[in-house]
Amino acid sequence: MFRTTIEVENLRVPGIGRELRDMVVDTGSEYTWIPRQTLRELGIGVQRQTGVILGDGRRIERDLGYALVKAGGTEAPELVVFAEPGDMVVLGAHSLEGLNLKVDPVRKALIWSGPVHG
Repeated sequence: MFRTTIEVENLRVPGIGRELRDMVVDTGSEYTWIPRQTLRELGIGVQRQTGVILGDGRRIERDLGYALVKAGGTEAPELVVFAEPGDMVVLGAHSLEGLNLKVDPVRKALIWSGPVHG
């Protein structure tokens, strides 16, 4: 794992976003977790809830919404978790795949995965 900076925007209000520094890049996390306060400030609403199993085996419920996520020079619409105080804030595997990025563990960087095959 390493840290990166991303930007998150409301899909319905392009151009108004928030930069989030020190996001943990975690391929073990399915979803990207963004602080609830940040998502609220951007006007991103809750679409549904889901159960999440944490690394220690606990199961918790969290709200989900849709946001535009930008990282590694690219962007994609993503399903994001409304992170509560105490939750880790992470860029997860689903977003990395949607952004067509992969992790370079040696350089601790996000890199383009190459052309998408249909």
